[in-house]
Amino acid sequence: MTASKSLTEALALYETEYLAARNLAFRSRREYLNDLKDLLVFLTGGQLITDPTLVTKRHLESYLAELDRRGFAGATRRRKVSSIRSFFAFLQDAGVITLSPALRLIPPETERNEPRVLSEGEYKRLLETVRGDIRDQAIIELILQTGLRLSEVARLHVNHVSLPSKISKEPGFVGSVTVFGKGRKQRSVTLNYKASRAIKNYLAVRPDVEDTHLFLSKFRKGIGARGIEKLVAKYIKEAGIPHASVHTLRHTFATHTIKRGTKLEVVRQALGHGSLETTSIYVHLAREMMDKELQENAL
Repeated sequence: MTASKSLTEALALYETEYLAARNLAFRSRREYLNDLKDLLVFLTGGQLITDPTLVTKRHLESYLAELDRRGFAGATRRRKVSSIRSFFAFLQDAGVITLSPALRLIPPETERNEPRVLSEGEYKRLLETVRGDIRDQAIIELILQTGLRLSEVARLHVNHVSLPSKISKEPGFVGSVTVFGKGRKQRSVTLNYKASRAIKNYLAVRPDVEDTHLFLSKFRKGIGARGIEKLVAKYIKEAGIPHASVHTLRHTFATHTIKRGTKLEVVRQALGHGSLETTSIYVHLAREMMDKELQENAL
């Protein structure tokens, strides 16, 4: 591996050896490769560099500046820096280059865009709008009551769900769902009585087919993430709720759950966050919502 290689050959080596050896989800691998292919187009085209040993920190900083000119968000550029660091660190370990030029590459700051959260009136209106379609109601209720990601809902299978013997608000009568989240990490999330009831109603009418995905399309195949996104968007529009998406339901779950007194660590586990720092933004949102409601509803 110490023989001279072009950037294209180096990327092929990174794909077949480094990415293949890591237990990354397909989407993560694709993002790494797409990030690096774009970098190589910049280096080999505009900078006329094809040899990885000639890449410098200044070239990489020029690439980040180009991404800024293209209008990429800070979060996206940070992810690309992570991909770049990974690539050149691999090349250094493999002996293709002596020292990684990305070692001291400074990632851009991430913009803080406050998540959109539905008010209680809005999410109740959304649930009223979807009432009548048992499958779609189960999907929306599930996300609102658990905060599952779009991709996580699409990956659910029937055997991932465990329902209680009785649908009740009484303690002890809760269900659970096994979720496969980011980085293929597995977690178990509680299904409260509302989520359990919605899923039970759906399972009673779910077609008996070979496909074991929990939620099926009209073609009796598992609904993909894009299909779920579109159906949620349809009901959000019908309910007259502006500036919202399927991910808004996840933010809504977290904020309202914290507002009602759920411990932050419990919410973190439900959301599948790696640290409490990520979850803590919802404490601020919950506080803002409480202040607004108490001000508007003064006795």
